[in-house]
Amino acid sequence: MNARLDRIGLGRFAETGERLARAVTVASVSFGRGLLWLLAAVIVGCGIWMLVPFSKGNSTEPVKSDVAAAEAAAPGDAAAVSPAAAAPVAAPAELDRLRISSQTWRRGGLGSRALVTFTVRNDNDYAVRDVEIVCAFTRRDGTPLTARSRVLTDTVSMKSRKTFARIPVGYVNVNADQAKCSLVAARRA
Repeated sequence: MNARLDRIGLGRFAETGERLARAVTVASVSFGRGLLWLLAAVIVGCGIWMLVPFSKGNSTEPVKSDVAAAEAAAPGDAAAVSPAAAAPVAAPAELDRLRISSQTWRRGGLGSRALVTFTVRNDNDYAVRDVEIVCAFTRRDGTPLTARSRVLTDTVSMKSRKTFARIPVGYVNVNADQAKCSLVAARRA
């Protein structure tokens, strides 16, 4: 009962099927290698991201200054005070004679970061440094979205003003339309 199908030409179809099977095998091996490289890149990227520390002013958690940390610790509890806070801390400046006279903001970093330009006016009889600001971002209708803080380590001389241009405050919501920055703390220089 041998039908002798090879005489009819069905042998060509068998060869085509074998070639197709080889092509599928090569494609799956190539896809597997690509997937392996993608997985390795994700693992390396996550490892680098975990090693990079947060900057003090760009995290979403509220920033606690060294002065506030020293005041929060009990006077007799020396273990609670960090070595940085145990050093002589400069007295806090009077904020009533320190103000922001003008401010603007714009988007940077593909529209996700806020760059603030403002002028700090110091009417005190002493210079101030480590000026801490908080910028509150709102929608067009006034609904609050996010608030970001930043500590500026520059010194503002006595009876003068200093303009800080395009200071990166942090990531903001895409819907943010308005910003209002205010001074939180400063130290005598």
